[in-house]
Amino acid sequence: PGLVKPSQTLSLTSTVSGFSLTSYDMFWIRQPPGKGLEWMGWRGIICHDGGTNYRPSLKSPISISRDTSKNQFSLQLSSVTTEDTAICYCTRGTVSRPCGFTEMQMLCFL
Repeated sequence: PGLVKPSQTLSLTSTVSGFSLTSYDMFWIRQPPGKGLEWMGWRGIICHDGGTNYRPSLKSPISISRDTSKNQFSLQLSSVTTEDTAICYCTRGTVSRPCGFTEMQMLCFL
């Protein structure tokens, strides 16, 4: 279910093919109506030793996970509000993505 009401939990899962989740950084980004892209969080493999990182300004609790046996990358956003209204995207980083980057620089590598 990709459409939820305020106070509910949004759960999204993307099944990937053609590459391994253990070889690339994976991102969840979103685009609110009439606004630009913003990152929600990512699961690192290259620069971040497999760590998970979340956008500090997100007000709703977020959890990102991956299941390498099923090639699935998942997002859970709890207690959503109207401010969370957006189209969400799962995307893969590039192998050559450098470490040490700003938010805008990161979006350029997606």
